[in-house]
Amino acid sequence: MNKRNVLDEKNMLKLLLKLSLPAMTGMFVMALYNIVDTIFVGQGVGSLGIAGLTIVFPFQMIITSIGISLGVGTASLISRSLGAKNYKKAENSLGTSYMSAFIITAILTLFSYIFLDNLLHLFGATKAVLPYSKSYMSIILIGNIPIVFSMIGNNVIRSEGNAKMAMFSMLIGAVVNILLDPLFIFHFKMGVAGAATASVIAQFTQLAFIIYFFSSGKSILHFKLKSFLIKFSILKEIVSVGFSSFARLVAGSFVFILINNAIGKYGDDNSIAIFGISVRFTRFVLMPVFGIAQGFQPIAGYNFGAKRFPKIIEVTKLAIISSTAIITFSIILSELFPTAILKLFSKDPLLISSGAKVLRIMIFALPVVGFQAIGTTLFQALGKALPAIILSMSRQILILIPLILILPRYYGVMGVWVSNPISDTASAILTFFFYKNLIKQLKKL
Repeated sequence: MNKRNVLDEKNMLKLLLKLSLPAMTGMFVMALYNIVDTIFVGQGVGSLGIAGLTIVFPFQMIITSIGISLGVGTASLISRSLGAKNYKKAENSLGTSYMSAFIITAILTLFSYIFLDNLLHLFGATKAVLPYSKSYMSIILIGNIPIVFSMIGNNVIRSEGNAKMAMFSMLIGAVVNILLDPLFIFHFKMGVAGAATASVIAQFTQLAFIIYFFSSGKSILHFKLKSFLIKFSILKEIVSVGFSSFARLVAGSFVFILINNAIGKYGDDNSIAIFGISVRFTRFVLMPVFGIAQGFQPIAGYNFGAKRFPKIIEVTKLAIISSTAIITFSIILSELFPTAILKLFSKDPLLISSGAKVLRIMIFALPVVGFQAIGTTLFQALGKALPAIILSMSRQILILIPLILILPRYYGVMGVWVSNPISDTASAILTFFFYKNLIKQLKKL
């Protein structure tokens, strides 16, 4: 099966495995090096170092939102264009996405350098944590453009069915980061600045590989200078589909800021570190689900463009079942051994003892997130922007933000912790109603 017809595979389980396993591996490794990053900082710098990384995390989520939203929107449009055999539109989508990303990210980076201290205070930095956050963020800003470009490139490579190459690009970045972390943090004694330096070098390495891939002739799509112009009709399509991911991640950043400030008010610096560890571990556990979603998206989009509606229903059910099973298994193990997990990040007995309870609470309802993630991705893949936006915003804006604003007033920092499983459950219920109606519509086509 050559690269031009890989998405024409009739066996949905085989195709989902073919595209999802490399994506899962890549996402797993990316999450692993984020975990390793935090472990090295925790062991080499301490809980204040972890707290410093936690304060910067909302900004990194904003940068990620740009890359993922443009990547998801572009991948959806390219998948549907390839399904309809419109290769010119597919290449114009690639060029439009990259040019838009460059302009947006460059402006945001410049703004962040100018107002660095103000942003960190806004993100919840306390007096003790601020030096660590500033040291980390002042360096991590250098990698903004390459990481956004890499995210778009990975989504685009995957949209043409070449999941293995997308996986390799993520693996390269992850391996470089993991190898450089101990070198800069321990050998050169750079602390959190060393962790940031290792990440930036890894991001440039990953982007170099993606540029090589598109320039080598191995891709269906190619870098063509004439395509690197912003075509606003195409940009509108990209944004309409990708905006749901953007809204979800930016909302997540806003929620993160609220939580940091709530913890600063009702808790302490140690609580900020515990939250940072819990969030990174949660993302680590969820990465296989996101990998399945990434493999699932081009299959659903391609079959929608080719008008093979029963195949969409079939692959959606397979994606839901597999993602739910994987995450449930992970959560059972995590609920049984939270102390062992926390000991990887810190030697502080207070952080470990209090963090075990927090970790158990925050991950309790994660199994339902598998269904919610696949449901949202389905609407994105089919180009149904409004439902995708609503579902992406439901957990972060419609549900979690009100909980964060209300519960800590009555239950202190515990109100922050319990807000997460409540919002996970409620957003999954909302997704079920949207999903049920969509499946009915597809069955009638």
